[in-house]
Amino acid sequence: MRIVLDTNVALSALLWRGPPYVLLQTIRRRQHVQLFTSPVLLEELGEVLIRPSPSQRLSLIGRAAHEVLADYIDAVDLVTPLSVPPVIAADSDDDHVIAAAVAAGADLLVSGDRHLLGLKSHQNIRIVSPAEAIQLLGV
Repeated sequence: MRIVLDTNVALSALLWRGPPYVLLQTIRRRQHVQLFTSPVLLEELGEVLIRPSPSQRLSLIGRAAHEVLADYIDAVDLVTPLSVPPVIAADSDDDHVIAAAVAAGADLLVSGDRHLLGLKSHQNIRIVSPAEAIQLLGV
């Protein structure tokens, strides 16, 4: 199974211990599950990690943004979309998530974003919440 995590899910998985964390740990343990991201999504994650709220959380857990980002980079395979067609008119940043999923040939795009979740699927890629992804992986 090939999976792309939206930045909001990746951030939650790296900083807190809820369903996104469980999902990321499950992906890391299962050889038949691959996690993908794109340079644009990694850049966004890096930018979000240094915002005040994530910075406070990093301080509480005793980690630096660059360490957390490096851990995530170790867990993902990088894809570079050839194009980023407009799909979500209300939030063009979401188009980069979709483009990464398409470039990865993903089976699942995991997000907490209402615009993406509202699509339910795109080009045979299911768009699900972290809790739904966990169920689909049989956890």
